[in-house]
Amino acid sequence: MLSIESLEKELKTGKLNPIYLLYGEETFLLESCLKKIKTNFGERKAGINEIKLDETNIHTILSDIETPAFGYEKKLILARNTGLFKKEGRKKTGINTELINKVADYIKEHKKMIEEAVVLVFIEQEVEKNILYKTIEQEGMVCEFQELKPQQIMARLKAICKAYQVQIEDPTLRYLIEACGTNMQDGINETRKLIEYAGTEGTITKQAIDLLCIKQLDSIIFDLTDNLGKKKVDKALEVLHGLLYQKEPIQKILITLYHHFKKLYTIKIAQKENRNIAESLKLKPNQMFLVTKYKGQADYFKEQELKKIVEELIDLDYHYKTGQIDLNIGLESILCRYCS
Repeated sequence: MLSIESLEKELKTGKLNPIYLLYGEETFLLESCLKKIKTNFGERKAGINEIKLDETNIHTILSDIETPAFGYEKKLILARNTGLFKKEGRKKTGINTELINKVADYIKEHKKMIEEAVVLVFIEQEVEKNILYKTIEQEGMVCEFQELKPQQIMARLKAICKAYQVQIEDPTLRYLIEACGTNMQDGINETRKLIEYAGTEGTITKQAIDLLCIKQLDSIIFDLTDNLGKKKVDKALEVLHGLLYQKEPIQKILITLYHHFKKLYTIKIAQKENRNIAESLKLKPNQMFLVTKYKGQADYFKEQELKKIVEELIDLDYHYKTGQIDLNIGLESILCRYCS
């Protein structure tokens, strides 16, 4: 299996492999590599030397491979979310094991022909490592686009800044990722905005991030909780009012607050029982940097305080749904009661 970096390097040479399987959660980099494959392939005419397949027409894949690309040397076949690599996909689309085996056998038996006449690209969200997966891994290139870890994102964003002759320090980059999340597309969008603001030879600052960037709700809830932990009720309410001013749904704020305080309570239990915090919080590999942030916030509160806040948020949800209290007033009451 190729790493993302290895695939990017391979595509920079302009060469193309006859068969690719690209899959994973990091869709921005996946689509970037797919775009590069299309560019390297050259001129494309839909229906002639470019064929697009999905779950509705994947049954024609073998005939599409065998049909000549009239007037063109090769044909590009893009098979996206076909159900060939996923158990539930087969149930939904009627794709059976027979077709999967048939495609796998065909690739093995006609490798030479495919190499001369076709570039076959499978694009999937997730895969089951079945016989077709193993065949492509053996005969072609497989690349899983996992969500990048913060350090990898930092390196890519820093390279973008450098290309535009704009400086950004590592602590500022970390703050940007903590505020805006680990989605690569969001990170690039916010970085480009900051680059425009800083200008050539300028420097991106934390203040500019606070001023210009669209922060994730989870990041803003961290800010609210920080102020709550420090007993700064005015600041906590200011963050809450800011969210409401930005038209963030009050129900979503309640749910996010509940999950946030539940995580802080989980940390207290994990620490008491000497359990792994990252595992207890069910963090993904690219979210490990959150352990320190969550632990730091949990230190503001006693275990019973966190338990009480979680219970009060549950009660608020019930009373709101039964029409006994206004949600906005209820949230403000909880924040004020804790800080009093």
